[in-house]
Amino acid sequence: MPRSITPSGLPTSQRPYTHEMVVVHRVFRRESALLPRMVRAVPDGASERAARVAAYLDDYVSGLHHHHSLEDELIWPLLRARSAAAEDEVLVARMEEQHGRIDRTLAAVAQWAPQWRRSADSVAGQELALALEEHRLALLDHLDDEERLVLPLVAEHLTVEEWDLVGRRGLEQLPKDKVMFAIGAILEDATEDERAYFLGKAPLLGRLAWKLVGRRRYATACHALRAPLAGEAGR
Repeated sequence: MPRSITPSGLPTSQRPYTHEMVVVHRVFRRESALLPRMVRAVPDGASERAARVAAYLDDYVSGLHHHHSLEDELIWPLLRARSAAAEDEVLVARMEEQHGRIDRTLAAVAQWAPQWRRSADSVAGQELALALEEHRLALLDHLDDEERLVLPLVAEHLTVEEWDLVGRRGLEQLPKDKVMFAIGAILEDATEDERAYFLGKAPLLGRLAWKLVGRRRYATACHALRAPLAGEAGR
């Protein structure tokens, strides 16, 4: 993995490798774009299909809440404690405010999702898709700011051990039946170097499970969810 120089002047081998977060953010960028399309692709009244998409929406929302709770618990307090710059305090406050804004957009999603899940009603589906698009706008603002403005502060002020705890805690709290899908979601748009890095962090049994079972299961699940979008050229 190529080594870069952080704002502290130390190589990334001695500072947190914050590019991990950029790769994880790609998952939320991709899936937040796909979800409103998936909802709109469900025919009126196709409740079985709606239930499948809604279950995936539940996983997405749960994953995003979990991701943000780790930041709230393990990153923002350390940045506040260690940076004396007033502008850094403003940035951390902005991150927290953006988390709140994203939560409010997800509340609108939660308002429409149960009705649509039960009935696959096209009106409820359109309202849900619009709520998801509003959510994505708030999410992208946050991810852009975090990557551009805050990750350099993380590299400056957190230790490698503190940063690694964020990823480790995230994996520990992930339901076991979701691990292979989470790996696939991260690797889907990763470069070869990024794939090697993330797989290199997994234990040998985990890498074997991904190669022998997980990769195929992830591809099958993605096809089942995204196949109705194949005819959406130009949308």
